[in-house]
Amino acid sequence: MYLVIYLPLVLPLLAAAAARPLAGRLPPAAASWLLAGSALALAAASSAVLGLLALTALLRIPLAAAAGGMSVRVLSQDAPASLPIAVAAGALLAVSATAAGRALWRRAGALAAAFGQARRLPGAAQLVVTDDETADAYTLPGWPCRIVVTAGMMRALTPAERQVLLAHEQTHATWFHYLFTSAARVAAAANPLLRPVATAVGYTVERWADERSARITGNRPLAARAIAQAAMAATADPSRRPRHPNPAVALGMVRGERGRGRPGLWGLWGLWGRPGPVPRRVAALLRPPPRPHLVLLTVAVLLVAVSGISALEASRDLHSLLELAQAAGR
Repeated sequence: MYLVIYLPLVLPLLAAAAARPLAGRLPPAAASWLLAGSALALAAASSAVLGLLALTALLRIPLAAAAGGMSVRVLSQDAPASLPIAVAAGALLAVSATAAGRALWRRAGALAAAFGQARRLPGAAQLVVTDDETADAYTLPGWPCRIVVTAGMMRALTPAERQVLLAHEQTHATWFHYLFTSAARVAAAANPLLRPVATAVGYTVERWADERSARITGNRPLAARAIAQAAMAATADPSRRPRHPNPAVALGMVRGERGRGRPGLWGLWGLWGRPGPVPRRVAALLRPPPRPHLVLLTVAVLLVAVSGISALEASRDLHSLLELAQAAGR
């Protein structure tokens, strides 16, 4: 357990470095499943390892060791980490669990608000056009999901571009993309090293919707132009805001994934002069659709599997250590 226990704590760093390349090279649907699932698995494995290390600190307390009939000497000599490291792991686990719990509570609240807003929207049709002059479009989870497009956005697009927009939002509704973004963000709250992975998931679900809208319309340049036009319309007047609170923002269902419902400068141009999500999405639509990379998928899945196996092996080693300590304590 001395080395293997630390692998689940290191592998999220590799996942963070690989998230953006994977998001750009893999088909968006496959990338979304892979990255969201990996985030959950890596967060769970790292939390489990922190728990194992914290347990070794707890059992080195004489009263706790005596209650379990264990030898403190054996636990101290054969523990996988020193007492300060084990105590620090316990503190990190407490912070991680608190952050994940808060993130899950906020997401559940946003989801409940989105369901409520979807029920309150007039009419029974899936598409709802509001009279807001702010250019905006988003999908509200519900039974069924509702696609909301403002009058400002409708006027900003041509009829053909509106078809792209509606196909894009319909993909969000059909494939429940808010679940992907929610899972990735809760995992990133539990392990902040996974934040780049959560950001990549926000990008890949948008690319997923982009690719499907391009297939439905049969015109990739049109889809690219519609995305660019919608982004420019949404940022044309940053001083204007929607008249009603929008729970779709908290669920990551508004393009830009920045938490304010608009792409902003970050969405159009990234940090340090790097292209932001919107230019990258437009550029991707002007190229042929990405093909599956079985090697990349296999390597990524294997690394996640290594993290889980390492955590399981560490738990087995800890169980052996506890048995040895109990035998010495008799």
